[in-house]
Amino acid sequence: MNSFLQTDIEQWDDLLAEVRSQATAYLQNIESVPTSPQLQDFVSAELPAAGWGTAQALAFFRQHYQPWMVASAGPRYWGYVVGGTTPAAMAGDWLTSVFDANPQSLQGTGDRSAQLEVETIRSMRQLLGLPDTFTGGFVSGATMSIFTGLAVARQWAGVQMGQDIARKGLSVQPIVLAATPHSAVRKAMAMLGMGSNRLIKLRTLPDREAVDLEDLEEKLRQYQGQPIIVSTSAGTVNTVDFDDFLGVQRLRQQYPFWWHVDAAFGGFAACSPQYADRLRGWENADSITVDCHKWMNVPYDSAVIFTQRKHQHLQVQTFQNSNAPYLGDPDEDFSYLNFLPDNSRRLRALPAWFSLMAYGKAGFADRVEQSVRCAQRLGEALETSTDFRLVAPVRLNVVCFTLRQMPERAAEFLALLNQRGKVFITPTLLEGTFCLRAAFVNFRTTESHVDEALEELSCVLQVLNA
Repeated sequence: MNSFLQTDIEQWDDLLAEVRSQATAYLQNIESVPTSPQLQDFVSAELPAAGWGTAQALAFFRQHYQPWMVASAGPRYWGYVVGGTTPAAMAGDWLTSVFDANPQSLQGTGDRSAQLEVETIRSMRQLLGLPDTFTGGFVSGATMSIFTGLAVARQWAGVQMGQDIARKGLSVQPIVLAATPHSAVRKAMAMLGMGSNRLIKLRTLPDREAVDLEDLEEKLRQYQGQPIIVSTSAGTVNTVDFDDFLGVQRLRQQYPFWWHVDAAFGGFAACSPQYADRLRGWENADSITVDCHKWMNVPYDSAVIFTQRKHQHLQVQTFQNSNAPYLGDPDEDFSYLNFLPDNSRRLRALPAWFSLMAYGKAGFADRVEQSVRCAQRLGEALETSTDFRLVAPVRLNVVCFTLRQMPERAAEFLALLNQRGKVFITPTLLEGTFCLRAAFVNFRTTESHVDEALEELSCVLQVLNA
Protein backbone atom coordinates (compact mmCIF):
# COMPACT_ATOMS: atom_id res chain seq x y z
CA MET A 1 0.00 0.00 0.00
CA ASN A 2 1.13 3.54 -0.71
CA SER A 3 2.90 4.90 2.37
CA PHE A 4 0.89 8.15 2.40
CA LEU A 5 -2.37 6.21 2.16
CA GLN A 6 -1.25 3.92 4.97
CA THR A 7 -0.40 6.92 7.12
CA ASP A 8 -3.77 8.54 6.33
CA ILE A 9 -5.60 5.39 7.42
CA GLU A 10 -3.65 5.29 10.67
CA GLN A 11 -4.42 8.98 11.30
CA TRP A 12 -8.05 8.86 10.17
CA ASP A 13 -9.48 10.29 13.40
CA ASP A 14 -7.02 13.17 13.43
CA LEU A 15 -7.66 13.98 9.77
CA LEU A 16 -11.43 14.04 10.20
CA ALA A 17 -11.02 16.21 13.29
CA GLU A 18 -8.91 18.62 11.23
CA VAL A 19 -11.52 18.74 8.48
CA ARG A 20 -14.21 19.35 11.08
CA SER A 21 -12.17 22.14 12.65
CA GLN A 22 -11.57 23.77 9.27
CA ALA A 23 -15.24 23.50 8.31
CA THR A 24 -16.45 24.79 11.67
CA ALA A 25 -14.18 27.81 11.49
CA TYR A 26 -15.59 28.69 8.05
CA LEU A 27 -19.20 28.27 9.15
CA GLN A 28 -18.78 30.17 12.42
CA ASN A 29 -17.28 33.11 10.55
CA ILE A 30 -19.50 32.98 7.47
CA GLU A 31 -21.00 36.38 8.31
CA SER A 32 -17.62 37.95 7.58
CA VAL A 33 -16.61 35.78 4.60
CA PRO A 34 -16.78 37.83 1.36
CA THR A 35 -19.45 36.93 -1.18
CA SER A 36 -16.98 37.40 -4.05
CA PRO A 37 -13.27 36.47 -4.30
CA GLN A 38 -11.01 39.20 -2.98
CA LEU A 39 -7.75 37.67 -4.28
CA GLN A 40 -6.08 38.37 -7.59
CA ASP A 41 -3.54 35.57 -8.07
CA PHE A 42 -4.43 31.89 -8.14
CA VAL A 43 -1.66 29.54 -6.98
CA SER A 44 -1.24 26.39 -9.06
CA ALA A 45 0.21 23.22 -7.60
CA GLU A 46 2.02 20.67 -9.73
CA LEU A 47 0.97 17.06 -9.30
CA PRO A 48 3.43 15.64 -6.73
CA ALA A 49 5.41 12.62 -7.82
CA ALA A 50 5.27 10.89 -4.45
CA GLY A 51 2.19 12.53 -2.97
CA TRP A 52 1.68 14.83 -0.01
CA GLY A 53 -0.66 12.94 2.23
CA THR A 54 -3.97 14.39 3.34
CA ALA A 55 -2.59 16.57 6.15
CA GLN A 56 -0.31 18.51 3.82
CA ALA A 57 -3.02 18.71 1.15
CA LEU A 58 -5.39 20.20 3.75
CA ALA A 59 -2.77 22.72 4.81
CA PHE A 60 -2.10 23.79 1.20
CA PHE A 61 -5.82 24.07 0.48
CA ARG A 62 -6.42 26.12 3.62
CA GLN A 63 -3.62 28.55 2.73
CA HIS A 64 -4.04 28.92 -1.02
CA TYR A 65 -7.50 27.77 -2.11
CA GLN A 66 -9.91 28.28 0.76
CA PRO A 67 -9.55 32.09 0.48
CA TRP A 68 -11.14 31.70 -2.96
CA MET A 69 -14.16 30.00 -1.42
CA VAL A 70 -16.81 32.68 -1.09
CA ALA A 71 -19.80 32.78 1.26
CA SER A 72 -22.11 31.05 -1.19
CA ALA A 73 -23.49 29.04 1.75
CA GLY A 74 -24.14 32.21 3.72
CA PRO A 75 -26.99 34.66 4.31
CA ARG A 76 -25.80 37.43 1.94
CA TYR A 77 -25.39 35.31 -1.19
CA TRP A 78 -28.52 36.04 -3.24
CA GLY A 79 -27.26 35.08 -6.67
CA TYR A 80 -28.68 32.14 -8.60
CA VAL A 81 -30.83 30.18 -6.11
CA VAL A 82 -28.31 28.82 -3.59
CA GLY A 83 -29.69 27.58 -0.31
CA GLY A 84 -26.59 26.68 1.63
CA THR A 85 -26.49 23.54 3.75
CA THR A 86 -28.34 22.99 7.02
CA PRO A 87 -26.66 21.00 9.82
CA ALA A 88 -28.92 18.00 9.19
CA ALA A 89 -28.19 18.00 5.47
CA MET A 90 -24.46 18.28 6.14
CA ALA A 91 -24.61 15.31 8.50
CA GLY A 92 -26.37 13.28 5.82
CA ASP A 93 -23.92 14.37 3.14
CA TRP A 94 -20.89 13.41 5.22
CA LEU A 95 -22.38 10.00 5.88
CA THR A 96 -23.19 9.65 2.18
CA SER A 97 -19.46 9.84 1.47
CA VAL A 98 -18.66 7.50 4.36
CA PHE A 99 -21.00 4.75 3.16
CA ASP A 100 -20.24 5.31 -0.55
CA ALA A 101 -23.44 3.50 -1.52
CA ASN A 102 -24.76 3.15 -5.06
CA PRO A 103 -28.57 2.99 -4.74
CA GLN A 104 -29.66 0.38 -7.23
CA SER A 105 -32.17 -2.35 -6.61
CA LEU A 106 -34.88 -2.88 -4.01
CA GLN A 107 -34.77 -6.66 -4.38
CA GLY A 108 -31.32 -7.54 -5.66
CA THR A 109 -28.26 -8.67 -3.75
CA GLY A 110 -25.67 -6.34 -2.26
CA ASP A 111 -26.39 -2.75 -1.32
CA ARG A 112 -30.02 -2.00 -0.43
CA SER A 113 -29.79 1.78 -0.02
CA ALA A 114 -32.37 2.19 -2.78
CA GLN A 115 -34.98 1.37 -0.13
CA LEU A 116 -33.93 4.49 1.77
CA GLU A 117 -34.29 6.52 -1.41
CA VAL A 118 -37.83 5.22 -1.94
CA GLU A 119 -38.61 6.07 1.69
CA THR A 120 -37.22 9.59 1.21
CA ILE A 121 -39.33 10.07 -1.91
CA ARG A 122 -42.39 9.05 0.11
CA SER A 123 -41.56 11.71 2.72
CA MET A 124 -40.96 14.28 -0.02
CA ARG A 125 -44.45 13.59 -1.38
CA GLN A 126 -45.87 14.13 2.09
CA LEU A 127 -43.97 17.40 2.50
CA LEU A 128 -45.15 18.72 -0.87
CA GLY A 129 -48.70 17.38 -0.64
CA LEU A 130 -48.34 15.13 -3.68
CA PRO A 131 -50.39 11.91 -3.91
CA ASP A 132 -48.84 8.45 -3.86
CA THR A 133 -49.73 8.10 -7.54
CA PHE A 134 -46.26 9.60 -8.06
CA THR A 135 -43.01 7.72 -7.86
CA GLY A 136 -39.64 9.42 -8.03
CA GLY A 137 -35.90 9.37 -7.69
CA PHE A 138 -32.89 11.61 -7.10
CA VAL A 139 -30.80 13.09 -9.91
CA SER A 140 -28.01 15.66 -9.97
CA GLY A 141 -30.07 18.82 -10.36
CA ALA A 142 -33.03 20.50 -12.03
CA THR A 143 -31.45 20.17 -15.47
CA MET A 144 -31.24 16.38 -15.18
CA SER A 145 -34.70 16.25 -13.62
CA ILE A 146 -36.16 18.14 -16.57
CA PHE A 147 -34.11 15.96 -18.92
CA THR A 148 -35.57 12.83 -17.32
CA GLY A 149 -39.13 14.10 -17.44
CA LEU A 150 -38.83 15.13 -21.10
CA ALA A 151 -37.08 11.85 -21.97
CA VAL A 152 -40.06 9.88 -20.69
CA ALA A 153 -42.34 12.37 -22.44
CA ARG A 154 -40.44 11.72 -25.67
CA GLN A 155 -41.03 7.98 -25.24
CA TRP A 156 -44.72 8.69 -24.61
CA ALA A 157 -44.81 10.80 -27.78
CA GLY A 158 -43.40 7.92 -29.78
CA VAL A 159 -45.98 5.50 -28.42
CA GLN A 160 -48.75 7.88 -29.52
CA MET A 161 -47.47 7.43 -33.07
CA GLY A 162 -46.75 3.70 -32.76
CA GLN A 163 -42.97 4.16 -32.37
CA ASP A 164 -40.46 3.00 -29.72
CA ILE A 165 -38.05 5.96 -29.74
CA ALA A 166 -35.77 4.46 -27.08
CA ARG A 167 -35.02 1.49 -29.34
CA LYS A 168 -35.48 2.81 -32.85
CA GLY A 169 -34.43 6.45 -32.55
CA LEU A 170 -36.15 9.78 -32.95
CA SER A 171 -38.47 9.05 -35.84
CA VAL A 172 -41.20 11.18 -34.25
CA GLN A 173 -40.75 14.86 -33.36
CA PRO A 174 -43.01 15.91 -30.49
CA ILE A 175 -44.24 19.49 -30.21
CA VAL A 176 -43.00 21.23 -27.03
CA LEU A 177 -45.01 24.21 -25.77
CA ALA A 178 -43.99 26.56 -22.93
CA ALA A 179 -44.62 30.17 -21.91
CA THR A 180 -41.60 31.09 -19.75
CA PRO A 181 -39.37 28.03 -19.74
CA HIS A 182 -36.14 27.76 -17.78
CA SER A 183 -33.10 27.50 -20.02
CA ALA A 184 -32.74 23.89 -18.86
CA VAL A 185 -35.83 22.98 -20.91
CA ARG A 186 -34.09 23.98 -24.13
CA LYS A 187 -30.88 22.29 -22.95
CA ALA A 188 -32.75 19.05 -22.29
CA MET A 189 -34.40 19.25 -25.71
CA ALA A 190 -30.96 19.64 -27.28
CA MET A 191 -29.57 16.64 -25.39
CA LEU A 192 -32.59 14.54 -26.30
CA GLY A 193 -32.24 15.27 -30.02
CA MET A 194 -35.51 17.19 -30.07
CA GLY A 195 -33.79 20.44 -31.03
CA SER A 196 -33.64 23.40 -28.68
CA ASN A 197 -35.02 25.76 -31.33
CA ARG A 198 -38.12 23.63 -31.78
CA LEU A 199 -39.67 24.86 -28.54
CA ILE A 200 -42.78 26.88 -29.33
CA LYS A 201 -43.19 29.86 -27.01
CA LEU A 202 -46.68 30.53 -25.72
CA ARG A 203 -48.10 33.96 -25.05
CA THR A 204 -48.04 35.13 -21.44
CA LEU A 205 -50.71 37.07 -19.54
CA PRO A 206 -50.30 40.88 -19.48
CA ASP A 207 -47.47 41.92 -17.12
CA ARG A 208 -47.02 38.29 -16.12
CA GLU A 209 -44.76 35.35 -16.91
CA ALA A 210 -47.66 32.92 -16.58
CA VAL A 211 -49.11 31.18 -19.62
CA ASP A 212 -52.10 32.63 -21.43
CA LEU A 213 -54.47 29.65 -21.45
CA GLU A 214 -56.29 30.93 -24.54
CA ASP A 215 -53.04 30.81 -26.49
CA LEU A 216 -52.25 27.37 -25.10
CA GLU A 217 -55.65 26.08 -26.23
CA GLU A 218 -55.15 27.65 -29.65
CA LYS A 219 -51.81 25.85 -30.03
CA LEU A 220 -53.30 22.57 -28.80
CA ARG A 221 -55.95 22.84 -31.52
CA GLN A 222 -53.36 23.84 -34.12
CA TYR A 223 -51.13 20.82 -33.46
CA GLN A 224 -53.91 18.37 -32.73
CA GLY A 225 -53.05 14.91 -34.02
CA GLN A 226 -49.35 15.34 -33.19
CA PRO A 227 -47.80 14.32 -29.84
CA ILE A 228 -47.55 17.42 -27.66
CA ILE A 229 -45.49 18.10 -24.55
CA VAL A 230 -46.53 21.09 -22.41
CA SER A 231 -43.95 22.43 -19.95
CA THR A 232 -45.36 24.70 -17.25
CA SER A 233 -43.77 26.76 -14.49
CA ALA A 234 -44.20 26.58 -10.73
CA GLY A 235 -42.06 29.60 -10.00
CA THR A 236 -40.40 31.36 -12.93
CA VAL A 237 -36.79 32.43 -12.54
CA ASN A 238 -37.30 36.20 -12.57
CA THR A 239 -40.67 36.84 -10.94
CA VAL A 240 -41.62 33.45 -9.38
CA ASP A 241 -44.83 33.39 -11.38
CA PHE A 242 -46.99 30.26 -11.44
CA ASP A 243 -49.00 28.95 -14.34
CA ASP A 244 -52.68 28.19 -13.77
CA PHE A 245 -52.49 24.45 -13.18
CA LEU A 246 -56.22 23.99 -12.71
CA GLY A 247 -56.72 25.67 -16.07
CA VAL A 248 -54.10 23.45 -17.70
CA GLN A 249 -55.83 20.40 -16.25
CA ARG A 250 -59.17 21.51 -17.71
CA LEU A 251 -57.55 21.66 -21.14
CA ARG A 252 -56.23 18.13 -20.65
CA GLN A 253 -59.76 16.88 -20.43
CA GLN A 254 -60.18 17.88 -24.07
CA TYR A 255 -56.68 17.66 -25.56
CA PRO A 256 -54.12 14.87 -25.02
CA PHE A 257 -50.61 16.00 -24.07
CA TRP A 258 -47.77 15.15 -21.71
CA TRP A 259 -47.70 17.68 -18.89
CA HIS A 260 -44.43 18.57 -17.16
CA VAL A 261 -44.21 21.01 -14.23
CA ASP A 262 -40.91 22.77 -13.57
CA ALA A 263 -41.15 23.40 -9.82
CA ALA A 264 -37.40 23.61 -9.22
CA PHE A 265 -37.67 25.91 -6.20
CA GLY A 266 -41.28 27.12 -6.41
CA GLY A 267 -42.55 23.66 -5.55
CA PHE A 268 -41.54 24.25 -1.95
CA ALA A 269 -44.27 26.89 -1.71
CA ALA A 270 -46.43 23.83 -1.06
CA CYS A 271 -44.82 23.61 2.40
CA SER A 272 -46.48 26.82 3.53
CA PRO A 273 -50.23 27.16 4.12
CA GLN A 274 -49.85 30.79 3.00
CA TYR A 275 -48.59 29.93 -0.48
CA ALA A 276 -49.60 26.32 -1.19
CA ASP A 277 -52.67 27.37 -3.18
CA ARG A 278 -50.39 28.51 -6.02
CA LEU A 279 -49.77 24.86 -6.78
CA ARG A 280 -53.37 23.68 -6.88
CA GLY A 281 -53.74 21.18 -9.68
CA TRP A 282 -50.07 20.30 -10.12
CA GLU A 283 -50.82 16.83 -8.78
CA ASN A 284 -52.39 16.05 -12.15
CA ALA A 285 -49.14 16.53 -14.08
CA ASP A 286 -47.28 13.60 -15.66
CA SER A 287 -43.86 14.67 -14.37
CA ILE A 288 -42.57 17.26 -11.90
CA THR A 289 -39.11 18.73 -11.28
CA VAL A 290 -38.14 19.70 -7.73
CA ASP A 291 -34.64 20.94 -6.88
CA CYS A 292 -33.42 20.02 -3.39
CA HIS A 293 -30.20 22.09 -3.38
CA LYS A 294 -32.27 25.23 -3.64
CA TRP A 295 -34.99 25.89 -1.06
CA MET A 296 -34.53 22.55 0.71
CA ASN A 297 -30.97 23.65 1.59
CA VAL A 298 -29.16 20.37 0.97
CA PRO A 299 -25.71 20.40 -0.69
CA TYR A 300 -25.13 20.40 -4.41
CA ASP A 301 -26.00 18.34 -6.34
CA SER A 302 -29.52 17.09 -5.63
CA ALA A 303 -32.92 17.15 -7.30
CA VAL A 304 -35.94 14.89 -7.65
CA ILE A 305 -37.95 13.85 -10.68
CA PHE A 306 -41.51 12.81 -9.86
CA THR A 307 -43.45 10.81 -12.45
CA GLN A 308 -46.87 9.24 -12.36
CA ARG A 309 -46.69 5.52 -11.58
CA LYS A 310 -48.84 4.77 -14.61
CA HIS A 311 -45.88 5.86 -16.75
CA GLN A 312 -43.33 3.62 -15.02
CA HIS A 313 -43.19 1.24 -18.00
CA LEU A 314 -42.32 4.18 -20.28
CA GLN A 315 -39.58 5.25 -17.89
CA VAL A 316 -38.06 1.78 -17.86
CA GLN A 317 -38.25 1.61 -21.64
CA THR A 318 -36.33 4.89 -21.76
CA PHE A 319 -33.55 4.12 -19.28
CA GLN A 320 -33.30 0.33 -19.00
CA ASN A 321 -29.96 -1.50 -19.04
CA SER A 322 -31.24 -4.31 -21.22
CA ASN A 323 -27.78 -5.51 -22.24
CA ALA A 324 -26.22 -5.67 -18.76
CA PRO A 325 -27.33 -8.92 -17.06
CA TYR A 326 -25.08 -8.34 -14.04
CA LEU A 327 -27.20 -5.29 -13.18
CA GLY A 328 -30.41 -7.29 -12.93
CA ASP A 329 -33.47 -7.95 -15.05
CA PRO A 330 -35.36 -4.71 -15.76
CA ASP A 331 -38.56 -6.70 -16.30
CA GLU A 332 -38.46 -8.38 -12.89
CA ASP A 333 -37.01 -5.88 -10.46
CA PHE A 334 -37.52 -2.17 -9.81
CA SER A 335 -34.08 -0.63 -10.13
CA TYR A 336 -33.03 2.99 -10.29
CA LEU A 337 -30.45 1.92 -12.86
CA ASN A 338 -33.38 1.17 -15.17
CA PHE A 339 -35.45 4.13 -14.02
CA LEU A 340 -33.12 7.15 -14.24
CA PRO A 341 -30.21 8.27 -16.46
CA ASP A 342 -27.33 7.45 -14.10
CA ASN A 343 -25.91 3.97 -13.64
CA SER A 344 -23.55 5.14 -10.90
CA ARG A 345 -25.42 7.18 -8.30
CA ARG A 346 -24.38 8.47 -4.90
CA LEU A 347 -26.94 8.27 -2.11
CA ARG A 348 -28.28 11.80 -2.68
CA ALA A 349 -31.39 10.86 -0.75
CA LEU A 350 -29.55 10.75 2.59
CA PRO A 351 -29.04 14.52 3.11
CA ALA A 352 -32.67 15.04 2.10
CA TRP A 353 -33.86 12.32 4.51
CA PHE A 354 -31.93 13.87 7.40
CA SER A 355 -33.42 17.28 6.56
CA LEU A 356 -36.95 15.96 6.36
CA MET A 357 -36.69 14.12 9.66
CA ALA A 358 -34.80 16.88 11.47
CA TYR A 359 -37.04 19.82 10.56
CA GLY A 360 -40.39 18.34 9.52
CA LYS A 361 -43.27 20.15 7.84
CA ALA A 362 -43.19 23.09 10.25
CA GLY A 363 -39.48 23.67 9.71
CA PHE A 364 -39.81 23.87 5.94
CA ALA A 365 -42.89 26.09 6.17
CA ASP A 366 -40.93 28.46 8.39
CA ARG A 367 -38.01 28.49 5.92
CA VAL A 368 -40.26 29.38 3.00
CA GLU A 369 -42.12 32.09 4.89
CA GLN A 370 -38.92 33.62 6.27
CA SER A 371 -37.44 33.84 2.77
CA VAL A 372 -40.59 35.48 1.44
CA ARG A 373 -40.57 38.02 4.29
CA CYS A 374 -37.00 38.94 3.39
CA ALA A 375 -37.90 39.38 -0.28
CA GLN A 376 -40.91 41.49 0.65
CA ARG A 377 -38.81 43.67 2.96
CA LEU A 378 -36.31 44.34 0.19
CA GLY A 379 -39.08 44.91 -2.35
CA GLU A 380 -40.95 47.38 -0.12
CA ALA A 381 -37.79 49.38 0.53
CA LEU A 382 -36.92 49.54 -3.16
CA GLU A 383 -40.46 50.49 -4.13
CA THR A 384 -40.35 53.61 -1.98
CA SER A 385 -36.77 54.46 -2.91
CA THR A 386 -35.85 57.43 -5.08
CA ASP A 387 -32.70 55.59 -6.27
CA PHE A 388 -34.04 52.16 -7.24
CA ARG A 389 -37.20 50.75 -8.75
CA LEU A 390 -38.81 47.36 -8.88
CA VAL A 391 -39.07 45.97 -12.39
CA ALA A 392 -41.64 43.36 -11.32
CA PRO A 393 -43.81 42.79 -8.26
CA VAL A 394 -42.39 40.56 -5.52
CA ARG A 395 -44.58 37.48 -5.90
CA LEU A 396 -42.63 35.15 -3.63
CA ASN A 397 -38.88 35.04 -2.92
CA VAL A 398 -37.15 36.80 -5.85
CA VAL A 399 -36.68 40.56 -6.28
CA CYS A 400 -35.87 42.14 -9.66
CA PHE A 401 -34.87 45.79 -9.63
CA THR A 402 -32.75 48.40 -11.38
CA LEU A 403 -31.51 51.97 -10.95
CA ARG A 404 -34.30 54.52 -11.14
CA GLN A 405 -32.36 57.56 -12.37
CA MET A 406 -29.69 55.97 -14.56
CA PRO A 407 -30.71 52.42 -15.57
CA GLU A 408 -28.05 52.48 -18.29
CA ARG A 409 -25.43 52.16 -15.51
CA ALA A 410 -27.09 49.19 -13.78
CA ALA A 411 -24.51 46.70 -15.06
CA GLU A 412 -21.68 48.92 -13.81
CA PHE A 413 -23.46 49.25 -10.47
CA LEU A 414 -23.86 45.48 -10.14
CA ALA A 415 -20.20 44.82 -10.96
CA LEU A 416 -19.11 47.25 -8.25
CA LEU A 417 -21.60 45.82 -5.75
CA ASN A 418 -20.38 42.27 -6.22
CA GLN A 419 -16.73 43.30 -6.29
CA ARG A 420 -17.03 44.70 -2.75
CA GLY A 421 -18.04 41.25 -1.50
CA LYS A 422 -20.66 42.20 1.08
CA VAL A 423 -23.64 40.89 -0.86
CA PHE A 424 -23.87 38.91 -4.08
CA ILE A 425 -26.61 39.41 -6.68
CA THR A 426 -26.83 38.19 -10.26
CA PRO A 427 -28.04 39.98 -13.39
CA THR A 428 -31.01 39.11 -15.55
CA LEU A 429 -33.11 40.50 -18.37
CA LEU A 430 -36.82 41.10 -17.85
CA GLU A 431 -38.80 42.36 -20.82
CA GLY A 432 -35.58 43.74 -22.28
CA THR A 433 -34.58 45.58 -19.09
CA PHE A 434 -31.26 44.80 -17.43
CA CYS A 435 -32.06 43.94 -13.82
CA LEU A 436 -30.42 42.98 -10.58
CA ARG A 437 -31.97 39.76 -9.29
CA ALA A 438 -31.90 38.77 -5.61
CA ALA A 439 -33.10 35.27 -4.73
CA PHE A 440 -33.90 34.39 -1.11
CA VAL A 441 -33.72 30.70 -0.15
CA ASN A 442 -30.93 30.46 2.45
CA PHE A 443 -32.01 29.36 5.92
CA ARG A 444 -29.60 31.85 7.52
CA THR A 445 -30.96 34.98 5.85
CA THR A 446 -32.99 37.32 8.06
CA GLU A 447 -34.49 40.77 7.71
CA SER A 448 -31.36 42.22 9.35
CA HIS A 449 -29.30 41.01 6.38
CA VAL A 450 -31.74 42.77 4.08
CA ASP A 451 -31.24 46.01 6.01
CA GLU A 452 -27.45 45.61 5.76
CA ALA A 453 -27.79 45.03 2.01
CA LEU A 454 -29.91 48.17 1.61
CA GLU A 455 -27.16 50.18 3.28
CA GLU A 456 -24.62 48.60 0.96
CA LEU A 457 -26.74 49.44 -2.08
CA SER A 458 -26.77 53.08 -1.03
CA CYS A 459 -23.01 53.08 -0.43
CA VAL A 460 -22.30 51.58 -3.83
CA LEU A 461 -24.54 54.17 -5.48
CA GLN A 462 -22.57 56.95 -3.79
CA VAL A 463 -19.30 55.44 -5.04
CA LEU A 464 -20.76 55.15 -8.53
CA ASN A 465 -21.80 58.81 -8.51
CA ALA A 466 -18.53 60.08 -7.03
